[in-house]
Amino acid sequence: MRRMWPDEFNFILKDAQEVTLNVPSHDASEAQGQATRRQALKVRMSQEDYERIWPLAEARYRVQGDLSGKAITLIANNPHYQKWHPVDGGTEEDMSDSGKPFQTKYVVAHFLLDDVSEKADA
Repeated sequence: MRRMWPDEFNFILKDAQEVTLNVPSHDASEAQGQATRRQALKVRMSQEDYERIWPLAEARYRVQGDLSGKAITLIANNPHYQKWHPVDGGTEEDMSDSGKPFQTKYVVAHFLLDDVSEKADA
């Protein structure tokens, strides 16, 4: 089944930074315990936005636009990727239009980034 990343959340990926994750091997039979390299997107988003996309975690979604041909998976609680689970991204102070100060809390999260191969009709 092809799941598409909801267009309403494209803004979250706009300033994403491409990174490489070195995931340690937990299986002794795999490559002598060497790390597996995975491409990912590192994103800093507001806590409120993270809470809105959290239900999409751990599922693979195809993306459009600049990342067309790719699929992403939000890392939330997969034990293999514990090092990249969402963490505190700090806070920022700001002033509302009415002059009242407020704080915005941020989260740093990672999305696994995979190439998507399309099946061709023979």
